Amino acid sequence: MDMATYITAFVTLFVVIDPIGLAPIFIALTPGMNGAARLRIGLRSLMIAAILLTLFGLAGEAILSGIGISISAFRIAGGLLLFLTALDMLFERRTERREGQAEGDDPSDDPSVFPLAMPLLAGPGALATMILLVGENQGIAHIAMVHLMMLGVLAICLAFFALATPLAHALGRTGTMVVTRLLGMLLAALSVQFVIDGLLGSGLFP
Repeated sequence: MDMATYITAFVTLFVVIDPIGLAPIFIALTPGMNGAARLRIGLRSLMIAAILLTLFGLAGEAILSGIGISISAFRIAGGLLLFLTALDMLFERRTERREGQAEGDDPSDDPSVFPLAMPLLAGPGALATMILLVGENQGIAHIAMVHLMMLGVLAICLAFFALATPLAHALGRTGTMVVTRLLGMLLAALSVQFVIDGLLGSGLFP
């Protein structure tokens, strides 16, 4: 079992889901709530996101096979999608979009399903990433480890949700921007690696 593979899986999911960037948006989506109420909403959203990510991790490749798409083609497409996500992070477009979603919601509504669980936690990038990571190896141990890494990232999200208010004060807007851009650079490199792996697995190159 190559631990480097699973460290890469963890880092990829971490930068795609972006727990640090979600923390201030989580605060904006739960205005005027106390810590206990925020934690309940956070737990609910994370449970829903975990179910969605698990379903795509387990059944994603079967869905692709059923419609005639190879895993190499999906790996290339997923890499391109992740690269676009990285560009959004680097140029703050994702932050602005998240803030726009937060501002557009009625504060009295429960945001745990939308937009927290989807698309902020289990968005297209995260769902595509689960399919790509699980598709790298068909072994039961590999599939279990990828899902364990996913649950680890969601556990970090829960920790950030629990510490959302003091964290937002500590980082400030500038600190959050810096961290998000650093994660965006890392995601861009990982997405290019997905494209390279897809091209190598496609049989187009000897």
